[in-house]
Formats: sequence, C-alpha cells, structure tokens
Amino acid sequence: MAGRNGRTVRDLRRGNRSAVLQRLYFDGPLSRFELGPATGLSSGSVSNVVADLVADGLVEEAGSVDSDGGRPRTLLRVAPGSGHMIGVDVGETRVRVELFDLTLTELARTERPLESQGYDVDVITGHIRDGIAEVLSAAGLPPERLLGVGIGVPGIVEPTPDRGAVVHGQTIGWDAVPLESLLRAGSRLPDGVPYFIDNGAKTLGQAEMWFGAGRGAGNAVVVLFGSGVGACLVTPEVERGRAVEWGHLTVRVRGRRCRCGALGCLEAYAGAESLLARWREEGGRPPRGTDEETALTALLAAAYPPEGTAADPVALAVLEETAEYLGAGLSDLINLFQPERILIGGWAGLQLGPRFLPAVRRHATAYALRHPAEQVTIDLGRLGPDAVTVGAAILPLADFFTRGGRRADPAPKDPVPAWQTALEERRT
Repeated sequence: MAGRNGRTVRDLRRGNRSAVLQRLYFDGPLSRFELGPATGLSSGSVSNVVADLVADGLVEEAGSVDSDGGRPRTLLRVAPGSGHMIGVDVGETRVRVELFDLTLTELARTERPLESQGYDVDVITGHIRDGIAEVLSAAGLPPERLLGVGIGVPGIVEPTPDRGAVVHGQTIGWDAVPLESLLRAGSRLPDGVPYFIDNGAKTLGQAEMWFGAGRGAGNAVVVLFGSGVGACLVTPEVERGRAVEWGHLTVRVRGRRCRCGALGCLEAYAGAESLLARWREEGGRPPRGTDEETALTALLAAAYPPEGTAADPVALAVLEETAEYLGAGLSDLINLFQPERILIGGWAGLQLGPRFLPAVRRHATAYALRHPAEQVTIDLGRLGPDAVTVGAAILPLADFFTRGGRRADPAPKDPVPAWQTALEERRT
C-alpha cells in the first residue's frame, strides 16, 4: 500500500535498513542508542531494523561500552564477510582487478599489463573475465556471493536500454563499444551478479570523496593524471559526481596533436605520454623497452638527482613546462566551478606529486581569478594507486546500500541506477 507521498511500506523498510547500514558503515561501531539520533529513527524502529540486519548476517556485535549508570551498551558494526565486491581499473598500462569484502578490505588482486595489443576490445574483456575468475579462486569465494563488479574505463560511458553500458573512448579507439553486453556474453558469473561501468576518473573521485582527501567536501574536483588526464566534478548541483573531459580543453591554438586527434588539448601537454614524448623530442633518453611508469621514474631521476649531482636541464625544463600547463588547466576548473578542494590522483600524479605539486599550485593561482583561487586547496589524493579500483567497487556497494542490504534482482527495472541514488544520498 502506498502512502500520500507514494512510498510503500516496503520502501520505508528499505530506507530504514539503508539508513542504519550506512551509519554503521561510515561511523560505526555504534550502539542502538546512538543509532537513533544518527538516523532520525525511533528506538523501536532501530531495534526492529537491527534485528532484521543481524538475522540477515549483515550486522554483528562489536563489544560494548559503559553507559551512564545503566547496563553496558552493545556496539554494532557491519559484518565484513557479509558481502563482496570486485573493482576493475582499465588503466593506461594495465588492467587491475581487486576483490574486496564489504568493508573494502582487499582480499585478492591481479594485474595484466597492456602491451602490444593496446586497447583491443577482445583483449580487455578477456583480461577482465580472467582477472575476476583469478581473484575469486585465490580467495576461495563462490561467484554467487558477489554483490557486483564495478569497472572504471577511459572515455564517456552511456547507459542504453538494450546493450547496457556503452563506452565512447576516442583516445583509445573505442567507438560505442558495448562493453557490458560483451562481458555478459562470455561471463562466468551468475545472471544475478550485476556489472556497474563508469568513467575511471569518476570512480577515482568517488573513492576520494567517500574515503579519502575529499571526505566532507561538498564542492571538489578530483583529477586523474596518468598517461592522459581527466577529472571528476562534485558540486552541490552535481552531487553524484560527473566525469568531465578536462584533458581535451584547448590550451594552445594549433598546438600539439592530441591522441584524440585534435590540436592543442591539455592532454597533449600535461599527460604522462605527452610529457615523455616531449622529453624524447628535446633529446632526453628514457631507458629502451620500458613502460611509461619506468620511463617517468627515469625522467624524475634526471630532473631531480641526488644532492651534489647536476640536474638534467632538458628533463627539468620539460617538467616545469608541464607543471605550468597543468596549473593553467586547473585554473580553468577553479574559475568555472570554484571548488573548495582539488585533489590529484592517478599513477603519474602520485609519482610526480611531492616534487611537482608546489609548482602546479603556483601556476594555478597565477592563472586563476584571485577570489576563487584564495578559497581552494590543491593536494594529492590519499588512496594511492588503487583508488580507481576502490571507487569501482563502491558502485555495487552503493547499490547494495540503496536496496537496504538486499541483493540486486537479475534484471533491474529502476530507470535510474540505484548506485547513483546511493552516491547522491551519501553526499547529502
């Protein structure tokens, strides 16, 4: 039966379960007494919901604390083993797959490098399927125990009614690739285990906003700095977070050709791939046959050698120019969105960060309008190189919360994906 606001008793119960689960997840362990004011539920409702969650194995006791003159209060927490998620990062240099328990403790991982095959769709889907099977086998976990598989990919992700998530990845040669339907066609997972696919910069942003340096901020930009560059925007108007193709802003008319095919994109100057290309063009010599991460390490060693050793002026000049382009790109974000925080993640951003960040801050401030520049902080993300996989695993976790701790139906009927609603609710 639906009430005046259209909500049924089932909706109400699901909302109450979701509220208790999320408070225990982010602020627990908590007692039943503390859950009342934390969730806005009556003591009777809290008791009923907790009893249901305990019966379902989602919540467990976690010790007790003394109360003021009364009996000790039992503390409750989310049971780590009551759910599992897989996060996948389809990155520039490798496909990383990680298995997590419900508290996002890593249980198993595997990586598959992307070499000569590059972004061949069959290779990528094969890596994802094999990686999922490997981490499940390593942890001895039956696939039906999964809440879902979250996947972060380069490019624009478009949900479609007939083919699921379709990826438009111009920089990697993907033109409307129906990634979800391809994965389902060869899937070794049960039909009831859903896939959640989104832009990698957005999953990075979600991880930092939930658990990292963005926690507590209502207005932030999280930058993914790898072979290319991208960003996730979180504002009061866009609380779910939105991936923005920031790397393809034009920063130089008739400039260098970007891997997207256009001229003068920020990514053609600020991504690790272009940074290393410019170093080679100026006479730099990265070790032969090495991947981008190793080559970037060599560039940093040349530009910032041990004390008493002269720096390579070419390497240093390329890094300084890159810092200025990146700072100028951040100034556009500052002027357009006036964020309170900008966080830089991604493998290249974290590798360059400690030496690089002061110059980036200086240039961002110089190019931005004074008032918004004075309100923003620019820092590194806190979650390290696994942030994209953690953020990808958040997608099925958020969906699980929205459903009140119930598993997804084999064929979800919601017009708006439940995980998007959960991300919005988490930030309100």
